[in-house]
Amino acid sequence: MDVHHNKVIKLINAFEDGLLVLILSSMIVLAVYQIISRNLFSEGVIWIDPLLRTLVLWVGLSGAVVATRTDNHIRIDIFAKYFPPHILKYVQRIAYLFALSVCLIIAWHATRFVLSEYEFGTVAFSGIPAWLTALIIPISFSLIAMRYALLFISPYQRKIVQDAEN
Repeated sequence: MDVHHNKVIKLINAFEDGLLVLILSSMIVLAVYQIISRNLFSEGVIWIDPLLRTLVLWVGLSGAVVATRTDNHIRIDIFAKYFPPHILKYVQRIAYLFALSVCLIIAWHATRFVLSEYEFGTVAFSGIPAWLTALIIPISFSLIAMRYALLFISPYQRKIVQDAEN
């Protein structure tokens, strides 16, 4: 069962990494095309700019999901400096629980937002529904919340850098 579980996790991780690479590569190709098209031919594709803005949101939130995989997101580690390691693991779990709660609240309200965009039929650009472009918000925060739940249960074992004076 554990081997199957690891294969599923590796598959999910590979999908996340692949999605991130695909989005970032698409952004680079589209931006370069738009720059060349505007500068050499004095014209550009009208839908590329709003798509790039949407892809910035998608790459940022996808990157956040990937960063929580190994607990490598941006953090403020003031506790690592002031608490002994045996207490720090409990403080870390409290921080995971707090982050989990915040992510669930954001996911809930983002889902409500996406549903309202769907109901109102708002168009983002070129006939693309706004709810489709915003779908990454509840999905990514739900995935981040799931990762924090896993980290709460079994924290990622990373080295905590202690101050050189201690």
